[in-house]
Amino acid sequence: MTRRALIVRQDNLGDVLLAGPAVRAVAAHAESVVMLAGPRGAAAAELLPGVDEVVTRCAPWIDPEPPPVTEASMCEFLDVLRKIDADEAVVLTSFHQSALPLALLLRMAGVERIAAISEDYPGSLLDVRHRVDGDPPEPERALSLARAAGFALPDGDDGKLAVRRPLPDVSDLVGEPGYVVLHPAASVPARQWPMFRSRAAVVELAAAGWRVVVTGAPADRELTAHVAGHVGADLSGRTDLPELAAVLDGADAVVVPNTGPAHLAAAVGTPVVSLFAPVVSAARWAPYGVRRAVLGEQLAACRDTRARTCPVPGHPCLTLVTPEEVVDAVREVTA
Repeated sequence: MTRRALIVRQDNLGDVLLAGPAVRAVAAHAESVVMLAGPRGAAAAELLPGVDEVVTRCAPWIDPEPPPVTEASMCEFLDVLRKIDADEAVVLTSFHQSALPLALLLRMAGVERIAAISEDYPGSLLDVRHRVDGDPPEPERALSLARAAGFALPDGDDGKLAVRRPLPDVSDLVGEPGYVVLHPAASVPARQWPMFRSRAAVVELAAAGWRVVVTGAPADRELTAHVAGHVGADLSGRTDLPELAAVLDGADAVVVPNTGPAHLAAAVGTPVVSLFAPVVSAARWAPYGVRRAVLGEQLAACRDTRARTCPVPGHPCLTLVTPEEVVDAVREVTA
């Protein structure tokens, strides 16, 4: 057993949720687990089974709006790592991110054993340099690193996403079961279904017999109010992350772009209709381990560009998805 293990995932909410199976694998072989998360993903880390403590620190080499790198900020970061006092560290990164800046700080902090996926030569920064072939789903990619570092899932763990339970009672927000959630916002515009399509889908879903709950962050209120109209129940800004998990848990299905709540829905086991723009790979990033329908033209010209704003006029990969297709997909995943 490792005395104290550190698991790192410093990007977004969804990325942290996808690390859940790897976290549980490490937790099965450690006396305590600390998760180092960025400010965008720390709330998700608090929901992960197996995590005993969450430490939040922004990594300038990971965050999409990075703060400057200064000697003072790196010394503060180093102090944070020393106070964690981990024996081993498993550094989880996306395929386009480097684990080596953090590995350097971890080495300076005295962490004895460090594991990460790295295409770049790590020198003496890593004890376990893992490589992954192909394009596996992100949870499996992370779990393969945990296994390479000597941390296997315990018997009986199915390797799916999960959250801590019990979840809060949100019946005052959603009423009885029998509703569909539509989450219209995405973290970047290139991944978002057009607003007029979302509004029309709420009407179509209601006409098909579902109550529709529209969710979003406080910053999404103008969008969700328009999408919900006079038909859907607008919960934008009215839930924290555990409450949002509970809302998704009670839904028959969740209609959502490629963004954090898609993975939160998968983590509570709810079927997902994924409005997936191919700027990143659906094979890697589509909702994992639940019934799902992936909509959107996956061979569009924007494929694999990682664009934040759609480079193709009219955003056709998602604009051409109709509300009627969404209703059919909801029927498919809930049948």
